[in-house]
Amino acid sequence: MLAIETIQQRIQGLDFHAFENNPILVESVIYQLIVIGEAAANIPQDIKQQAPELPWRQMIDMRNVMAHAYFRVERDIVWETACNNLTPSVQPLRDLLQNPLIEQ
Repeated sequence: MLAIETIQQRIQGLDFHAFENNPILVESVIYQLIVIGEAAANIPQDIKQQAPELPWRQMIDMRNVMAHAYFRVERDIVWETACNNLTPSVQPLRDLLQNPLIEQ
């Protein structure tokens, strides 16, 4: 959740032009996407099954692309992911984190 919130805070009020012309911000968002994917990869399958609406595989795949193809990462894809693909995951993640069996 913290990585999603960090991304949302950092891009709030920006447009793509401002984002793509700020390499520190781009790198920060890429790093947070890697964190999200790494976390998703380390969540046990039985926990993932409690929130099947979350795009677990896509989170992991995005992490792999960001971590292993860094110099080929398209900034527009990073922007699109940050702007449109994270928000739908917020409430399901919050619900999942309410489970007392899940360590935070």
